[in-house]
Amino acid sequence: MLKDEVVEQVRKVREQNAAKFNYDLKAMFADARKRQKDSGHPVVSFAPKPKNKD
Repeated sequence: MLKDEVVEQVRKVREQNAAKFNYDLKAMFADARKRQKDSGHPVVSFAPKPKNKD
């Protein structure tokens, strides 16, 4: 089986991040949301569009 260095690096960073938050998914998600908010980049929403009342 081929060893992909990029995949290995992603897995390593993912493991380090999970360990940083003691594998607490809620804490990891809260951190991701905070970093997203602090980044200043626009965030895409996939919320349903309101229906037209024709």
